[in-house]
Amino acid sequence: MVNLQQLTRDVCSIAKEIGCYLRNERLEFTISDVEEKNSNDYVSYVDKTAEHKLVKLLSDLLPEAGFIAEEGTATYSGEDFCWIIDPLDGTTNYIHDEAPYGVSIALKQQEEVLVGVVYEVCRDECFYAWKGGGAYMNNSSIHVSKLQTLQNAFLVTELPYNAEDYKRTGLYLIDKLYGQVGGIRMNGSAAVGICYVALGRLDAWLEAFVQEWDFSAGALIVKEAGGEVTNFYGDSFYQTGHHIIATNGYLHKDLLQIVQACLPKGM
Repeated sequence: MVNLQQLTRDVCSIAKEIGCYLRNERLEFTISDVEEKNSNDYVSYVDKTAEHKLVKLLSDLLPEAGFIAEEGTATYSGEDFCWIIDPLDGTTNYIHDEAPYGVSIALKQQEEVLVGVVYEVCRDECFYAWKGGGAYMNNSSIHVSKLQTLQNAFLVTELPYNAEDYKRTGLYLIDKLYGQVGGIRMNGSAAVGICYVALGRLDAWLEAFVQEWDFSAGALIVKEAGGEVTNFYGDSFYQTGHHIIATNGYLHKDLLQIVQACLPKGM
């Protein structure tokens, strides 16, 4: 039987170790270190090396688990437990020395996420949760905001790399929300942005064309902090999808109605 609380604390230590590597490498990092995976979607030796380190440390911690990893360092072959990892979420921010960026680690058993840890490097903030244990940031319990109307909401709606499929929706959301909410931002890191909802720093966050490693850890943290997470259709079984809304719960229905009026192509 896995002790989820102790496992989560061990994962926090690992996330911070990888974060320290990211922080140190950023001191010498240059644009020449960057490769383009897809149009405007970047990677560097830092992402790849950090993932290798992360896989090694997590394998030592739970040898029987497989991996779903952004850079493909390790694989999942139907193991009962599976780590879902992004060694550097917010690579474009990292390249330009812009906050936030961080390390995202989740553990699932079959399709149920049991542990979520996101370490934001720039502010030295470690967000974490385990199933049924509440949500925390740097040893303090956290909870979503209590804002109940969109009028004063502070939210993030990202513009993903899939511009052709998302542009119509992105422009619609900005047009619909601009001037009607308290503030709209784009922070460049899905994992961190979702955690800001758990902390109450944001009231809502939404994006399409995200991957499991982007949102798995943060989604658990939001739910354990009292918030709500679904896909764009309002389905709470979002794990295998690519579109996420995370809110404090109060704003969820209103945001769903807005996004469903102009869904991205292919959905």
